[in-house]
Amino acid sequence: MTMTRRTFGKGRMAAVALMGALSLGAAVQAMAAEEPRRPECIAPAAPGGGFDLTCKLAQSALVQENILSSPMRVTYMPGGVGAVAYNTVVAQRPSDANAIVAWSSGSLLNLSQGKFGRFDESAVRWLAAVGTSYGAVAVRADSPYKNLDDLVQALRKDPSKVVIGAGGSVGGQDWMQTALLAKAAGIDPQKMRYVAMEGGGELATSLLGGHIQVASTDIADSVPHVESGDMRILAVFSEERLPGDVTGEIPTAIEQGYDVEWPVIRGFYVGPEVSDEAYNWWKDAFDKLLASEDFAQLRESRELYPFSMTGDELNDYVTKRVGEYRELAGQFGLIQ
Repeated sequence: MTMTRRTFGKGRMAAVALMGALSLGAAVQAMAAEEPRRPECIAPAAPGGGFDLTCKLAQSALVQENILSSPMRVTYMPGGVGAVAYNTVVAQRPSDANAIVAWSSGSLLNLSQGKFGRFDESAVRWLAAVGTSYGAVAVRADSPYKNLDDLVQALRKDPSKVVIGAGGSVGGQDWMQTALLAKAAGIDPQKMRYVAMEGGGELATSLLGGHIQVASTDIADSVPHVESGDMRILAVFSEERLPGDVTGEIPTAIEQGYDVEWPVIRGFYVGPEVSDEAYNWWKDAFDKLLASEDFAQLRESRELYPFSMTGDELNDYVTKRVGEYRELAGQFGLIQ
């Protein structure tokens, strides 16, 4: 009897242990499926620019698609055109599963030049790319520059007399696309007169206020000001004209004789120590968004065009793109 009871006890204990393990596994799975309790999108610039637009796109879409049940807040963390936010997330909030951070091709360009300090492109978990815009050159509606050639001729005559504002310093994305234009026109980019600013919002304010004559920007930032009649876009750096009533009227640099193309990919990353479960929740959320026709319409309404990539595929893309930008920066003498 003793032996029988002992054998029965072991079996019962094993069964209880197994049930406990299964319950724990179910609990972990349930936790993995939970949405973030305090969802946040960090825009690494002041309000009004491309990072703000990217966060607000996610803010609207995730609730509209019933992926988030509570509103996502957008917080602003300007500084270094993304450097402050990148360093803060990596060093101070590495495991924060509530926060996603907006990035663009400009972020990758800055990373390629070491502008984010001691952290490189491998320091975060790249989550999703949700669309693309394109670089553009904009002026006030009353500007004497009516087309791209007017601007180029003025730069050829005396580049120091044309004040060009750019979101970021020399070597940044806005500087780079104008430097490529200068190179295509036979002008030394180093002789051009630049005023560095923190994001698209400040850039638009300075242009409309008359503090600069030309804005090196992107199409998504600029179209609302074109629609209001305050701004004119001389050229968009896309391969061909973009769709839309307003954007379809904007000529490309290529059709005006300057072979310059600059896509601006926009997306999100998370901290390096965010758990696989939390990362996969966000990835699944964006996979669902990117497959949605409603999201496609929402993206188009913000002058963004299709570019969809998540997870490992995006990580490979970022690694490759940073390498290409590093080579480009070297050609302009930006890396010693």
